[in-house]
Amino acid sequence: MSIALGERQQDMTLLQKLRNVNWLLVLLICVTASYGFAMLYSAAGGSVDPWVTRQSARFGMGLVMMLFVAMVDLRFWMRIAYPFYGLALCLLIAVDVIGTIGGGAQRWLSLGFVSLQPSELMKVALILTLARYYHGLTPEDVGRLRYLFQPFLLMLMPVGLVVIQPDLGTAILLLMGGLTVMMLAGVRWWVFGTLMAAALAAMPVFWANLRDYQKDRVFTFLNPERDPLGTGYHIMQSKIALGSGGVWGKGFMQGTQSHLNFLPEKQTDFIFTTLAEEMGMVGGLLLIALYIGILILGFAIALRARHTFGRLLAGGLITVFFVYLFINIAMVMGLLPVVGVPLPLISYGGSAMVTILLGFGFILSVYVHRDLQIPKRPGGDPF
Repeated sequence: MSIALGERQQDMTLLQKLRNVNWLLVLLICVTASYGFAMLYSAAGGSVDPWVTRQSARFGMGLVMMLFVAMVDLRFWMRIAYPFYGLALCLLIAVDVIGTIGGGAQRWLSLGFVSLQPSELMKVALILTLARYYHGLTPEDVGRLRYLFQPFLLMLMPVGLVVIQPDLGTAILLLMGGLTVMMLAGVRWWVFGTLMAAALAAMPVFWANLRDYQKDRVFTFLNPERDPLGTGYHIMQSKIALGSGGVWGKGFMQGTQSHLNFLPEKQTDFIFTTLAEEMGMVGGLLLIALYIGILILGFAIALRARHTFGRLLAGGLITVFFVYLFINIAMVMGLLPVVGVPLPLISYGGSAMVTILLGFGFILSVYVHRDLQIPKRPGGDPF
């Protein structure tokens, strides 16, 4: 039965693939993004410029790209996993050499007509590559030590380059995505326990090498009132805005903290605070409900796939999406230090929006090609 299904999926026409798309997931993505357009419109004082016009154009292009990726045979993406990773790694190296500096960090490459943040691209490339690697291993090989070296190398190279920029938030997301794929692949729990113990032991060295502003973020997280007009200003204003919104909010475009410019980065990292002030707890819970719907569909797609590659790819990507939104919402509520992680599909930003939609394109491709028969290759070697 499964062989017949696999053969039928290998011979699908474009029209059949379009019918196979999980359109409910696409709808939830569009509704969530529209929520973001409304908040950017409000943050700009009732104008589509400078944020809504650009963000909607990026979303439109990203949506087309997402559906295109979903239509392409999943085995093609599997074949180019290693070259894709290599390209993303080269772009990360190029950032350290000729990258553009903005906000005190060197994270962007200027391509003339657009600026690219390669670390965003690496989030997808790393998961794609690790899914490809573990697809080629037997369950017995996954548990062997000698097969741990390559995935750790694949993770640590981009993480090191991103930390240099510096961009601690993205480095955390890369690590979380990579470790998630390893966990889903069946790597033994003692490996993660050892990593945790090593991380705790290395904490003093890690702390000593943090930059001053990064240490200030930790101190501010522990006690925002220590410098209310300096390092603690952002999180204190965020908490004021969250609390003032109450249950129902002050009303659309009626937020005082954001419109009087007390709230910093109201269109990017702290856009959830803008939303909560104007829409209240009800508006915030509505957005979280949309996110939960997306997460449920994403994990269901991962479980539905008949091949290891699809399960690991979809599971890893949807987990990174969850980490994105968890860190951002916890950050603006003061439950985590400020690390500069945008709210997915809501925050203003081109690279993040395109990367998220690219990731959902791969998840949809897993769903469209869920019954494919994908052969294994020993040792994680590419085709």
